[in-house]
Amino acid sequence: MDQPSPLTGSMLTPMLALIVWTLVMTVWMFALRIPAIQKAKISPTDAREPTSLNALPLKVRQVGYNLDNLMQQPTVFYALVAYSYLAGQQNAVNMALAWAYVALRVVHSLIHATVNLVLVRFGVFALGTLVLALLAGRDVWALL
Repeated sequence: MDQPSPLTGSMLTPMLALIVWTLVMTVWMFALRIPAIQKAKISPTDAREPTSLNALPLKVRQVGYNLDNLMQQPTVFYALVAYSYLAGQQNAVNMALAWAYVALRVVHSLIHATVNLVLVRFGVFALGTLVLALLAGRDVWALL
């Protein structure tokens, strides 16, 4: 019998995908922020204080804000995926939820870092939160 593909058969793959996306956003932030800091003549010493970066254009700061955001709620996702994997809850529904969360985070990042339409961004964020709640609920249900 054939083994399932690692792309479709492991709860850990969506986790890796979101980690890679976070690294993409990190590179994007550096690519914008470093030249903007140089242009604004902000010294590295002054950059110790985050408010010194307020002099940067909003388009530059938004990418950094999104990167900060990727260090917040996705930590719950990482824990849920690890739990689901270790608890043997790798199934089609949980896999779909995990991939849906990753897709929603990518969309959220793209909105946040570009057009930054707050109500649209919030809707995507809320939908991602619902996906996390469903995944957590399914893991709790599996315990019963």
